[in-house]
Amino acid sequence: MSASVNVAVIYYSSTGTVAEIAREIAETAEKSGAEVRLRKVDELAPPAAIESNLAWAAHHAADRDTPVATAEDIEWADVVLFGTPTRFGNIASQLKQYIDTLGGLWEQGKLANKVYSGFVSTATNHGGHESTLLALYNSIHHFGGLIVSPGYTDEAKFVDGNPYGTSHSDAAPVGDETRAAARVQTQRAISVAAALARGGAS
Repeated sequence: MSASVNVAVIYYSSTGTVAEIAREIAETAEKSGAEVRLRKVDELAPPAAIESNLAWAAHHAADRDTPVATAEDIEWADVVLFGTPTRFGNIASQLKQYIDTLGGLWEQGKLANKVYSGFVSTATNHGGHESTLLALYNSIHHFGGLIVSPGYTDEAKFVDGNPYGTSHSDAAPVGDETRAAARVQTQRAISVAAALARGGAS
């Protein structure tokens, strides 16, 4: 079903939480038979800011070998899953900067008709989970993209309680609840993209 689906998992992560969710999503997509690209966006913060936070510095070093996202990764993909920590209820500037470079593809109509979904982490339990995802989805509307949120389409979603996408509070390590939500979201996005591809082929 999903062998012909290309999935781009594109994220920004400062201390590693979003990167961990991104890896869960990428592994789920690969197990579903999709072709997968796991990509981070460029870091914009100055070295002094990164080095002032031990967790940020450690993750920055650990994530050094992950390829940096390009516009071509979006053009290649049938499904794009964007990940970001929240910044005052909005997406991180690093991910926004990447999105802002996609104007050329947008002008050519190459961002439209793809499946998009989002995932997020916050520092606190009510620190902007939903508002950050909704802010991310504003850009997708401008793309002409197809937002595929997980909704309450699986029993696991009644546990984590976020129909807009996978979200996690850094008050605890990434655990089974978040991983289950990520798997549900990934499988739903791929299944919708595969159904669209079948419809287009017919």
